[in-house]
Amino acid sequence: MTDHDVPAPLVPPVPGTTAPAVRVGMVTFDTADAAALASWWAARTGGRAEQHPGFAMVLPAAPGGVTLGFQEVPDPTPGKNRVHVDLAVEDVPSWVEGALAAGATRVGEHTLPDGFRWTVLADPDGNQFCVSPAHEG
Repeated sequence: MTDHDVPAPLVPPVPGTTAPAVRVGMVTFDTADAAALASWWAARTGGRAEQHPGFAMVLPAAPGGVTLGFQEVPDPTPGKNRVHVDLAVEDVPSWVEGALAAGATRVGEHTLPDGFRWTVLADPDGNQFCVSPAHEG
């Protein structure tokens, strides 16, 4: 058994309901080139890219992490993506600069009234994602 064989913890059902336990299995992106985008994300997250015909995924570097999926589609999704990945990193400025050097683009910088800051980037396909220091829920 490898670290990647360990499933993420299940979220218990809401008390008083019969809803089954659920965990996030994968966040999936549409793309024209699944292998290329999976390789880009694997390099950014430390995960391992696994490729299949028309589909690729990045297995998480840490047990319990979320798998990223990349499915090839004939047309790009128009406009801003409605779901995005939030990455928590130790050294935000260094990580952001490395991602920019690797082909990401800076979309914006944000700060909450309590001082919490994050950077919005887009990957080479234009999928937006956020980068911030780790924070409590």
